[in-house]
Amino acid sequence: MTGKYASDPAWASIAPIPLNDGSESGAVPLATIAYSEEYLEATSYLRAVMAANEMSERALGLTEDVISMNPAHYTVWIYRAKILFALNKDLLEELEWLNGVSLKYLKNYQIWHHRQVIMSSREHFPTLPPKEMDFLMEMFAQDSKNYHVWTYRHWLVRHFELWDSPRELADMNSLINSDVRNNSAWNHRYMLRFGPRSNEPDAGMVNAEGKPHEKGRLSVVDEDLVDEELKYAQEQIIRAPENRSPWSYARGVLRAAGRPLSEWTGFSRKLVVDEFDEQGQLSGVSVKSSHAIEWLADVYADAEGHNRDEAVRMLNLLKDKYDPIRRNYWDYRIRAIEAGEVPASA
Repeated sequence: MTGKYASDPAWASIAPIPLNDGSESGAVPLATIAYSEEYLEATSYLRAVMAANEMSERALGLTEDVISMNPAHYTVWIYRAKILFALNKDLLEELEWLNGVSLKYLKNYQIWHHRQVIMSSREHFPTLPPKEMDFLMEMFAQDSKNYHVWTYRHWLVRHFELWDSPRELADMNSLINSDVRNNSAWNHRYMLRFGPRSNEPDAGMVNAEGKPHEKGRLSVVDEDLVDEELKYAQEQIIRAPENRSPWSYARGVLRAAGRPLSEWTGFSRKLVVDEFDEQGQLSGVSVKSSHAIEWLADVYADAEGHNRDEAVRMLNLLKDKYDPIRRNYWDYRIRAIEAGEVPASA
């Protein structure tokens, strides 16, 4: 074997372990991967030091080299973390190095798992590093809906108990102001305000393991907080009435508080206005949001006495004009209401 490692005296003590693709036993490999010679050599030395469980500076440098050629190589990330802890390296320096790698490979999840592994060390990180949130916002500037970054931030909030951190809410405000349709930011906001805390099961909502009618319900409700978040959702709906995100958020908030959808009847009616002719007969409907129509359909179907005619009228508006792509679904909802089987929101 030739290459930079084979010719480096620092690696003379290591016998590389070549890739075993089965050819040594006489088998004919199928669909072999065209690795570069540099990568084949580096991974051959990687197998050797891993087999020896070597925790050294040279092994750490080797992991960086392999990662530069294949950042999706999850085994080398695990090995790198072991070396970092064994050598008691400065993990703040590791974070700085990771930042550059993360910005270069935006969609790589192994990078973020590695970050979580090292950040999990209470010995090295008893509190949140001061630059961490700045870097996450830098990542969101590249891709504000990067799933791996959001998953990591969700974990970070739970690990460092940041639910009430002013920075968290300020960042969510900033991201939503930049893109009111950013479902990821809305979801994170809900987790901050109403998500499970402490050792509660984390499934994106409180009481996730409760009975169906209890899931998502808070045991203690801060009514002022609920009112504040509902007002915020309305403000964002006014910006983009056809954006589903704040409508879904409001449903979650009301459910968490155990409050009915009918609280928003007046607000929804501002976006769905009946029009009448001179004789007082209904002549049309002025609609600014199809989501408001659906909301009203749910309210009317769930109302005491079940205003089914109005619920069906709203669903017909969706079926015929404002959301015909889901015509079959709206028909199903109409049949269910007329049969008295389930409410409109089922």
